[in-house]
Amino acid sequence: MTGEAVVIGAGIGGLATAVALHQRGWQVNVHERAADLEPVGSGIGMAPNALRALDVIGIGDEVRARATRQAGIALRRSTGGVLAATNAEAFERAYGDTVMALTRAELIGFLRDRLPADCLHLSSEVRVLDHGSQDQPALLATPKGEVRADFVVAADGLRSPTRSTLFPDHPGPEYSGFTTWRTIVPAPAGPLPVGETWGSGAAVGVVPLADGLLYLYAAAHVPPGERAEDGDERAELLRRFGQWFDPIPQLLASAESERVLRHDVWELARPLRGFHRGRVALVGDAAHAMTPFQGQGACQAIEDAVVLAAELDRAEDWASLAGYSAARVSRTTTVAGRSRRVASLIAWRSAPAVALRNALMRCGGLLPEKSVVRAAAPMLDWAPPLRPARSAHPGGEDPMSTEKR
Repeated sequence: MTGEAVVIGAGIGGLATAVALHQRGWQVNVHERAADLEPVGSGIGMAPNALRALDVIGIGDEVRARATRQAGIALRRSTGGVLAATNAEAFERAYGDTVMALTRAELIGFLRDRLPADCLHLSSEVRVLDHGSQDQPALLATPKGEVRADFVVAADGLRSPTRSTLFPDHPGPEYSGFTTWRTIVPAPAGPLPVGETWGSGAAVGVVPLADGLLYLYAAAHVPPGERAEDGDERAELLRRFGQWFDPIPQLLASAESERVLRHDVWELARPLRGFHRGRVALVGDAAHAMTPFQGQGACQAIEDAVVLAAELDRAEDWASLAGYSAARVSRTTTVAGRSRRVASLIAWRSAPAVALRNALMRCGGLLPEKSVVRAAAPMLDWAPPLRPARSAHPGGEDPMSTEKR
């Protein structure tokens, strides 16, 4: 099934879905209300499940070639002691890849390059007026007036107006209890605490990127809406994490204040009963906004893209969208729940609670390697609807010429 598709939102989920549909013969137009696509100061990790999905849309190998393989990742306490460590080779043997990290801007660029130049419309806010039906296209309000669309992909984010239109009784996002900071800094010489460090109601992550850069992120369990008094979030990071073990304070101090992003973390704690209505489907945060503590938000959005496109590819009518909801609601609810459980552990603040948590993490780190790897299977052991061809560069094998699993 093909036709004219409108994608609302040009984030990772929206662009990935646009690419997947375009490769299957859809005429796609992507509308983004922002004036540009330049995400600043943020890195992103692509887990093995996301890399398999990227293979399906033809950019998996490009991402692997540019990204940095995350090896020797450890979980530490705020004084520096290692609680647990993971072995990249073991994960590669089990799942085909380990986590690959790159900048968010690079991933957006790879996706954008797979689309026709004239399909992206910036500063273009679109709203769903009618979700359509088996016999009637969806109706949209655009800057140029009302238009009909055979199919609509709503990738319009955490505060999705489309979600509110399709599911008006859903309570919407809830505050997770955490605020986060993200930035990119030059990597200094010497050993680095790659991985995560947990303290009292807080965490810091260190992720190597290409070109001698580091992606730093931090989280703290605080009330929503708090901000640094003078607007200097770098100073706020040092106030909160300046007493943690070296070199975390030095890494945070190397950040440029204006490049430190701070956002409160909201999630859809109550899952939607479905990700579609009529001829409109939700993807990414619009469908299943989750906390970042398993690094799966963007990964799940990319999974959404390839599953949705595959359902439409083999469909005879719009009832096929029920298959998309059936495939994705259960999986994303499971992944979001895992992330929420990790968040609840990081939130522990009293000294006895932190000591107990650290002891539990230390015991987990002593488990056999196979057990540690197997524990990640609910997230990482996912197969796309089509078996991807690994060679997917322009002029190479068609990434859609694949056999079904």
